[in-house]
Amino acid sequence: MNLKDYIASVENFPIDGILFRDITPLMANGEAFKEACDQMKEFAQSVGATVIVGPESRGFIFGCPVAKDLGIGFIPVRKPNKLPRETVSIKYDLEYGSNELHMHADSIKKGDKVVIIDDLLATGGTVDATIQLVKKMGGEVVGCSFLIELTELKGRDLLNGVNVNSIMKY
Repeated sequence: MNLKDYIASVENFPIDGILFRDITPLMANGEAFKEACDQMKEFAQSVGATVIVGPESRGFIFGCPVAKDLGIGFIPVRKPNKLPRETVSIKYDLEYGSNELHMHADSIKKGDKVVIIDDLLATGGTVDATIQLVKKMGGEVVGCSFLIELTELKGRDLLNGVNVNSIMKY
């Protein structure tokens, strides 16, 4: 199955000059969505994941079915003021400004083998911050899996040798 057949390319969205890769047609097709999740599951299994971590919100879409299929937990990474209990956070710089990510303070156990799952690897800033947050909590990031990698943005370079699985590359 060629999963690229289920990705819509939308020119000039959200701003002029951007070619947006829309994953909603893939999500709307049960067979394509299952295939993408199965490939992420196989990667997570191959690196010995004991927990899946996913940044909001599209990391939830792919990470939850993978965790369920593997019979392991899923841990959400959220923006400030979205998690109800004590959190651990990390601030990171963006091209213009900064952002902050949070996880529940009791979500990662020392020695957990973590696979981070998200829909897109672009510049790598969000996933790098997620990696740092997992390490800060005592987890070991054994890999990252993405539906799409935009290779020209070189996000993989920021991840310093972390095992990266990309199902599709543009």
